[in-house]
Amino acid sequence: MRNIFLGTDFFCDCDDAVAIRLLCRAHRKGEINLVGIGINVNGKTSVPALYGMFNIEGVKDIPVGIEVDGHEFDNDTSSYHGGLISYAVGMSQEKAVPDAVKVYRRALASAEGKVDIAEIGFLHVLADVLDSEGDEISPLCGVELFKQKVNHVWTMAGKWDEDGGREYNIICHARSVDGAKRLVEKCPVPITFLGFEIGVDVISGSKLALDDPLKQVLVNHGSPNGRSSWDPMLAHLAILGDVEKAGYAEVIGRAVIDSDGSNHFIPDKNGNHSYVVRKYEPQYYADIIDSLIK
Repeated sequence: MRNIFLGTDFFCDCDDAVAIRLLCRAHRKGEINLVGIGINVNGKTSVPALYGMFNIEGVKDIPVGIEVDGHEFDNDTSSYHGGLISYAVGMSQEKAVPDAVKVYRRALASAEGKVDIAEIGFLHVLADVLDSEGDEISPLCGVELFKQKVNHVWTMAGKWDEDGGREYNIICHARSVDGAKRLVEKCPVPITFLGFEIGVDVISGSKLALDDPLKQVLVNHGSPNGRSSWDPMLAHLAILGDVEKAGYAEVIGRAVIDSDGSNHFIPDKNGNHSYVVRKYEPQYYADIIDSLIK
């Protein structure tokens, strides 16, 4: 069984919630082992809302960490967390959770076998793991820990259908830009990008039952008829761990991130990076996601 660690900006957009359902269901069915979740925003409602999702999906004992030092979202309110928090029965909404970097390091160090990382949010926390020093969890620095314990990084980030593309998960703020640059420059294992262009016109979630809590998430977000599927498409790709099986071709080479967050790609058959290209029409992917979340 493949180990997966999820990184998410579980605060702003509702497609994270759809992706979390996919991963939780695959975990519950024994298709993957979800070894941890790192929240890479400091949203005050993110953790209790995630606990609500755990209860809805029938999973437990998944380690959770959160970014503790950033302040971009301190005073914001998520449009859909309130409904999820109401499901966090038996889980303290004030429970302190550790720093996400520590949770990443502990999950990697203790995993039996290698771990695939599925990242559907900002990239600076993952880059901080790479830059981390040896500690009480593991004597290995972040780069060496990646070499030993990480198999592949799958990330929803960038816009790869044009040179100089710009996408929210990279350009949102100065630390997200810096994190993306550090990740592509230092990561010693393969990175596969699923870009903005892949999910923007793939609309999933419209077929959810009206009494499904995930349907209410979409309604509260303002997407009652479904939402673009960036994050669930990345989650599905990571669960399968196979570009062809997920319905994509890929371009292999080397990603470059400019200081303003613009992305570029240099094709190279020996490169350590790739981005995916859809092989089918948008409805093909929407149907797959809708069948898995209903």
